[in-house]
Amino acid sequence: MYHMGVDVGSVSTDVVLIDKDFNVVEKIYLRTKGRPIKAVQQGISILKNKYESSDIVSVGTTGSGRHIASVLLGGDAIKNEITTHAIAALQMDKDVRTIIEIGGQDSKIITLRNGIVTDFAMNTVCAAGTGSFLDRQAERLEIPIEKFGEYALLSNVPVRIAGRCAVFAESDMIHKQQLGYNEADIIRGLCEALVRNYLNNVGKGKEIQQKVFFQGGVAANVGIKKAFEEALGLKVIVPEHHGVMGAIGAAIIGAEAVKKKGKTAFRGFKVAEAKFVSSSFECKSCPNRCEVVDIKDNGAIVGCFGDRCGKWSERMIV
Repeated sequence: MYHMGVDVGSVSTDVVLIDKDFNVVEKIYLRTKGRPIKAVQQGISILKNKYESSDIVSVGTTGSGRHIASVLLGGDAIKNEITTHAIAALQMDKDVRTIIEIGGQDSKIITLRNGIVTDFAMNTVCAAGTGSFLDRQAERLEIPIEKFGEYALLSNVPVRIAGRCAVFAESDMIHKQQLGYNEADIIRGLCEALVRNYLNNVGKGKEIQQKVFFQGGVAANVGIKKAFEEALGLKVIVPEHHGVMGAIGAAIIGAEAVKKKGKTAFRGFKVAEAKFVSSSFECKSCPNRCEVVDIKDNGAIVGCFGDRCGKWSERMIV
């Protein structure tokens, strides 16, 4: 019997299965590519080849596409990324006090005291320091993103690069290339610039204490990890499943939800072949003029969301 967690983000969609002891037994990473419905169905299709629908006893969803994922799958719990990342980290280590999370398009910091989230901040405005920005620079330098951090560790004299803005960081990096600086020094400088940007914006005013967990896809970059350790003067821990911590937290929360209500709302692996179609309309019932999205499965509405008052979403059929 497994608990499923699904994290639908703007860049990636993560699907995990955990057992009754909350150990990860399956994890799937997919590119969302602006099509969250297709990404979720692709993930379920992969699971379908290895498991039975009856093996899934709960479903939790998170991420920017958490509501749509819950509608498609029949979710038991829907939670934001702050909560799910904190839950997953605490499950692995009760002494975690700070979580640094950097994903594909955003970054966040979460502070915990005595196992409770006491503060957090997110950066969703500028792409500097996120995974998509690093992907772009790795492509420009013609270096595999998997090797990006290793190059940084080869540097002895990092180049100072402006990192407060993605556009300025990129132009500054190009300028340093044209001046003839070697790639390792440029990459190390870029890693340090991104860490400065994070600490001066997302981490501004936050008390960063040990233990510090580094989560999200960018945590795989050893250059960024080292830059954080040098800037903070603290050890930074990268958990084993750092890239799917949001999905793990969602799975744990989904398991707790089913324990309370007694049964799951999971619709089964049949959703992998369902013909989901989404459409939107403007509700004119009040001055809010909400843009409401409805999702249909073979013509039947399975869910609505986007309204502020609940007029449409409360009609959801799960």
